[in-house]
Amino acid sequence: MSNKKGNITALAPLFIFVLLFIGTGIISGDFSNMPLNVAVIIASAIALAMNRKEKLADKIDIFTKGAGHPNIMLMAVIFVLAGAFSQTAKGMGAVDATVNLGLSLIPSNLLMVGLFIVGCFISISMGTSMGTVAALAPIGIGIAEQTGIPLALAMGTVIGGAIFGDNLSMISDTTIAAVRTQKTKMSDKFKANFWIVLPGALVTAIILWIVTSGEQIDALGDYSYQFVKILPYLTVLIAAILGVNVLIVLTGGTIFAGLIGLFDGSYTLASFIQAVSQGIINMEDIAIVAILIGGIIAVIQHNGGIQWLLHAVTSKIKTKKGAEFAIAGLVSTTDIATANNTISIIITGPLAKNIADEYQIDARKSASILDIFAGGWQGIVPYGGQMLAASGLAAISPVSIIPYSFYPIALLIFGIIAILIGFPRFKQK
Repeated sequence: MSNKKGNITALAPLFIFVLLFIGTGIISGDFSNMPLNVAVIIASAIALAMNRKEKLADKIDIFTKGAGHPNIMLMAVIFVLAGAFSQTAKGMGAVDATVNLGLSLIPSNLLMVGLFIVGCFISISMGTSMGTVAALAPIGIGIAEQTGIPLALAMGTVIGGAIFGDNLSMISDTTIAAVRTQKTKMSDKFKANFWIVLPGALVTAIILWIVTSGEQIDALGDYSYQFVKILPYLTVLIAAILGVNVLIVLTGGTIFAGLIGLFDGSYTLASFIQAVSQGIINMEDIAIVAILIGGIIAVIQHNGGIQWLLHAVTSKIKTKKGAEFAIAGLVSTTDIATANNTISIIITGPLAKNIADEYQIDARKSASILDIFAGGWQGIVPYGGQMLAASGLAAISPVSIIPYSFYPIALLIFGIIAILIGFPRFKQK
């Protein structure tokens, strides 16, 4: 690695990007008031305004080359394809069918355990923690109102299930970002990650069983479903685990979901096309943000900011485990600051890749570390989107949910254990 220490002032665009979130949240009391796209545009302008010795045209050239990097562009394509599949599956009833299947299987004496497991299954199918919270939070509220279970516990359970699948799903934007920035395969990252999240989920289920022992209601309701509507989610999950190219998986999944919808009358050809279009539109924002952050990172690297960060982080690293903890610390700090696990991975991913290469950390492992720690903190910070959505629906303070964030806390603990003792069943390639 170069002995040059780099330039800390080159990091100003990223500092401004983070401060926009924190400052706006503190002033307004709502950490969702600053749109990502506006914040990244401001950070981009600051990046281009720096280093006055260079011509603006040259800086724009650096910015656009970074934004148009093949890895960034492929990530953007995957984002919009994931959006198309997600919206198409939702439009033909896959979400409702998946929710109802899970709820119909919940035993009356294992309400919170069942709710958590349903949340895990839905989120790994849908690829969105926010969508899972929106689908399950009202059901969790209903269960809490009919039992002695605290609302905060019910919402913490829903958020835990949502974070579980978001951390593993093949169509989750966080998983896509972790895999693409570390240049590894989706199936490999899944297998490496699975053995960390599984014990965390088991411990969470046991805790939920203990704290809600004796609570039950006679019936949750009549939840009908058609199993055929769940098939697109299962097909995408199985194909991705088998290592099929993610572009083929998402495109095929979208077509499969559309065909089911056309045959059962959920879609006309026109409405199917509209669903695909809406799904793409839903993910355009995060795709554009990823592209612009790619440009910002390129300018920061050109100005010596990445070199400064690498020196600051790696100067204290003595071992490979130290490097792994450095990656975990970087993504954790960024997620706490931005309250967005996808953005935190996109921001720290390139730096994590440099550290991983320097200390010969397998890409599957660095991708898993990024996703584990970003996801864990995302389920704890009270100003994160998942917390705000759940607390808003339940009309309670997001801070009251934190003590019941059993799964996110377990995820972080098992992530630390995995770094200390090595990933279970993990073999270096």
